[in-house]
Amino acid sequence: MLDIKITKAATLKAKPADETKLGFGKIFTDHMFLMEYTRGQGWHDARIVPYAPFILDPACVVFHYAQEIFEGMKAYRAVDGTIQLFRPDCNAKRMQDSCDRLCIPTIPVEDYIQAVKALVEVEKDWVPHTEGASLYIRPFIFATDVGLGVHASPTYTFCIIVAPSGAYYAEGINPVRIYVEDEYVRAAPGLTGFTKCGGNYAASIKAGELAEEKGFAQVLWLDGVEKKYVEEVGSMNIMFKISGKIYTAPCTGTVLPGVTRRSCIELLRDWGYEVVEEHVAIADIMKAGHDGTLEEVFGTGTAAVVSPVKELDWKDDKVFICDGKIGPLTQKLYNTMTGMQWGKIPDDKGWIVPVCKG
Repeated sequence: MLDIKITKAATLKAKPADETKLGFGKIFTDHMFLMEYTRGQGWHDARIVPYAPFILDPACVVFHYAQEIFEGMKAYRAVDGTIQLFRPDCNAKRMQDSCDRLCIPTIPVEDYIQAVKALVEVEKDWVPHTEGASLYIRPFIFATDVGLGVHASPTYTFCIIVAPSGAYYAEGINPVRIYVEDEYVRAAPGLTGFTKCGGNYAASIKAGELAEEKGFAQVLWLDGVEKKYVEEVGSMNIMFKISGKIYTAPCTGTVLPGVTRRSCIELLRDWGYEVVEEHVAIADIMKAGHDGTLEEVFGTGTAAVVSPVKELDWKDDKVFICDGKIGPLTQKLYNTMTGMQWGKIPDDKGWIVPVCKG
């Protein structure tokens, strides 16, 4: 168990007056969690301190060799006033997997959860009251050794910052248009596709900007070897309902094992759906779109929870889904997931972890 020392800020920031204009990742709270790692000593000096910039040497390893990873999760203000987390153990275990691939020392699951809960409790007044809004939580680790040369750093910083964020669907759930990328690739076997490291996202920006210029909301990535099989969307996993079955790419090294993805699969199987985790060719997806068997398409992720897709565009071939509306299964998943997260329906899965009363 961590011995977390807390130093409160002398002056607190004014809370946002209008929670409908929070946006995402633009406003940060008064405090942050910090902990350092030193080889031979392990993780040490766990503390919550006033939010402030880092002072880093220009030769810091993270700047030159990108040895860093991060997570993304939320704290929710439930209808009874309880502030709660959604499956934080899954985020903690995924961070351990990312650490292992990037040669970063892992943090015990219980320490990760304790650190998140401690910071959220300190910042509980920042958890929004508006329906659909939440406190976004960003844990991250970066290498701090000073010196050039490709090697695993002997020192690291673990930090958690939090940001009140508005409802993803402020004006209702709007299905999105997706561009299928067949030139650039996001990941390939043996690389870091299954981790949450910044390099994955940096490499995706180019294709994302090109898609945006064409009027698309996201990029659907194909596999990095044959550029044939669907994998994931820029910020989400993706699922396809074809002839009553749900298809999604397997998490076998090139696809991020999303916590929302995992949760949706569990719910779908509870409801009697067959969920097939296998490689599906984009050509087969488009064919299903044209012959009418592609019934629903939706992305899954922490930010949007469930995001309906109304159009796929691949090599100038287009398919349209659900007449541009959210499908009934997509809506049911969204209602169930958000209902549990905001305490509107019972948690019969054991996914909710209470933090404190708001």
